Amino acid sequence: MADEKKFTKKDFLNESGLEFKDLSDELFRVYEFPDMEVKIEEPLLLNVSASGGHRVFDSQGNSNYIPAGWRRLYWRVKENKSNFAF
Repeated sequence: MADEKKFTKKDFLNESGLEFKDLSDELFRVYEFPDMEVKIEEPLLLNVSASGGHRVFDSQGNSNYIPAGWRRLYWRVKENKSNFAF
């Protein structure tokens, strides 16, 4: 949908006290599980919980929680951006 709002890191409201790292250089990230995969387009921010779960805020304004247990995690970064930032 062409007129859908794109969210930015500035739109993110965090009252959890959790620390989030910048993922805005990524085009997408994919979590592969044995029975399925989850693709997040344009991730913006990431928190990794003590249990290994990932909280990801994306440019569609979605707050995603991905539980630990994936077999592979991969992503693609924007042109001229670092493949591994942290």
